[in-house]
Amino acid sequence: MKKSYSEMPESLKGSYADVSRAWGFCWKEFVMTVPSPMFLVTTYKANGLTNACMQSWSAFTSADHGKGYYAILGSVNKGGHLYSTLKEKQEAVINFFSADYYNACMATIRHNEAETDEIAAAGLTAESASWVNAPMVRECFMNLECRYAWEKEIVPGDDHAMICLEVIGAHIDEAYLTDKTGEKGLLYNIHYQLNPEHIEKTNHDYAGVIVKKIDMGEY
Repeated sequence: MKKSYSEMPESLKGSYADVSRAWGFCWKEFVMTVPSPMFLVTTYKANGLTNACMQSWSAFTSADHGKGYYAILGSVNKGGHLYSTLKEKQEAVINFFSADYYNACMATIRHNEAETDEIAAAGLTAESASWVNAPMVRECFMNLECRYAWEKEIVPGDDHAMICLEVIGAHIDEAYLTDKTGEKGLLYNIHYQLNPEHIEKTNHDYAGVIVKKIDMGEY
């Protein structure tokens, strides 16, 4: 039997509702959990130091009859370094990391001061990109060099913006050219899943991987 939800269930009201609003998340995001790719976006700050920002809530798509490939970052904080550096430099690198480097990439969240080289502070290695003025992370198995295309507020006046980046080119580790799935491949952000019919005391976010199960056939 399916359960239907359009308003916040009574079981989620109170302390949970206060916390979710404080962090900018809607209750629907936890009840209707939809995994999203997880990656590290890197740019240069105005002082030349590296900026690194974990991102999710995003999608990748072709456009213009297949002439272009684009990344849609669904929720970029307008008050953060990623937003300001993208607006200033107009260029960035999207870095995909395996589970082996999850902790190091997440560590960039703790090193977001203006005077910090964020890639180095997290124990990672910065390299110069080939086609854009932005750093890329050596330890990541795929680096997508990008240019700013456009931005839009999902809701007028919001403090986050949806930003579109055009993917100019990529660097891909040879071991991943054929297959980017499995335990060493692409990671997905899985917001902890709430069952409003049975609220547990502790919930966790997870990083998930793709396991191929269904052959969709040849084109």
